[in-house]
Amino acid sequence: MTNIHDIPSAAAAPRGQEMRNRWVTLVVLCVSLLIVTLDNTILNVALPTLVKELGATTTQLQWIVDAYALAFAGLMLVAGSSADRFGRRRVFVTGLAVFGAASAWAAYSGSVGMLIAARAGMGVGAAMMMPATLSIITDVFRDPGERQRAIGLWAATSGLGIAIGPVAGGLLLEHFWWGSVFWVNIPVAALGLACAAFLVPESRNPAALRPDPAGSVLSMVGLGLLLWAIIEAPVRGWSSGAVLGAGGTGLVVLVVFAVWERRTAHPLLNLAFFRDRRFSVATSSVALAMFGLFGALFVLTQFLQFGLGYSALQTGVRVLPVAGLLALVAPLSPALVRWAGTKAVVGTGLLAVATGLWQLSTAESSATYEDLLAGLLLLGLGAGLVVPAALDALMGTLPQGDTGVGSATNGVSVQLGGAVGVAVIGSLLTTRYQDRMGPPLRPYQLPHDVSDSVLGSLGGALALAERVGGVSGRMLADLARSAFVSGMGLGLTVGACVAVGGALLAFAALPARPSRASVEPKEPQ
Repeated sequence: MTNIHDIPSAAAAPRGQEMRNRWVTLVVLCVSLLIVTLDNTILNVALPTLVKELGATTTQLQWIVDAYALAFAGLMLVAGSSADRFGRRRVFVTGLAVFGAASAWAAYSGSVGMLIAARAGMGVGAAMMMPATLSIITDVFRDPGERQRAIGLWAATSGLGIAIGPVAGGLLLEHFWWGSVFWVNIPVAALGLACAAFLVPESRNPAALRPDPAGSVLSMVGLGLLLWAIIEAPVRGWSSGAVLGAGGTGLVVLVVFAVWERRTAHPLLNLAFFRDRRFSVATSSVALAMFGLFGALFVLTQFLQFGLGYSALQTGVRVLPVAGLLALVAPLSPALVRWAGTKAVVGTGLLAVATGLWQLSTAESSATYEDLLAGLLLLGLGAGLVVPAALDALMGTLPQGDTGVGSATNGVSVQLGGAVGVAVIGSLLTTRYQDRMGPPLRPYQLPHDVSDSVLGSLGGALALAERVGGVSGRMLADLARSAFVSGMGLGLTVGACVAVGGALLAFAALPARPSRASVEPKEPQ
């Protein structure tokens, strides 16, 4: 079969056919990308089910979420540079196959440990897919106006994945076993593989640098140790030797990574990019917005099911306003940038995220869904403003040949910001929860396994309360819900402070208008 991009050359093809080819390519890439973002929100809705079915603690839930994000963030830069060097379509197709296979593994995992490993495998596939899709789009759409619209639709697809995820997850959990939330990825991956071979053009940068496996290992080890320390701190103690040792070692490894990247002839991440404040502040803004969004979804999906008693499907429907508003606002963000400027759009978006987190942090154990709705809407609005505007600012600073690494840097910002948000907000929640639950339960001298279950998660405490029944059961359930809400409030308040810091940084340091380089066409490679 003839490749659609092999028919006429770009110079000879009728302009209408050439434009159709570009937009067909965009559709294939966006549909394939959908499962990467779909997976995040499907899993959030399934977290309470994993507590019930696998006996997962809050700490283990954090690892199930963050194993994916850590592999995703740790490998995305090397995947982006490999795409520029070896072929963007080739890396994209390989990642799609790995993601589909790991999804099947996750669906049939029989233990928490196996599920964490499968999630890491999914992260490897996602790391190969996401930067390749964006660099292909940037290569195909050379006109700045078309590129902005294409990136806006790419970002809207991410929002659509977030929107579909909770409802799809809820529907699947209503009718099938928990593994179905991963199995749904497989037909989409198969369709993407079939279409990509004929509809996605191959491109590469002939001058791309060699991959940097040492840098990739250093970044993953450093980030992994740091996240391990944050996530395990509530269980092992914030001042324990293991936590302090792992956290300190992680920071040292990240410093070594930065030194290595400055000295190697083929760096994984060109640190010179960060000298441009447009690049560095845009990257930071995305990470800080995702810190609040991912962290909030991690705790809110548990609160909606365990605290307010909603089913998985009902929870998915009630998370929909976040994703729906994000998907609606994201395509409008480029137009707002042209009207108000990058600084205003990104800064305002981060303020919206901060306000939403603060409003959600004030919820009490007697709160209703209506009490949460304003905060959820502000989260979606803020993320929809920040991500496309910051992404266009970031991509506009890069030469055409470095789009793979540049788009990978944006993906790292999303995943790393989200992973740290889940780790920090989840750990603050767990610490406050255990502090509130421990003293009242100590006189009862519960068996060790029962105590671990009760202190490990709200779901464990509610399961014991149901077994106990009567007045004692109701008192335990009320205590657990109150402790959880207190911890949720603490975590979301910290998230709001982080978002405010990001807004101040954007207003102070982000250029008001696109740079000249970002609005002029770049020479093709």
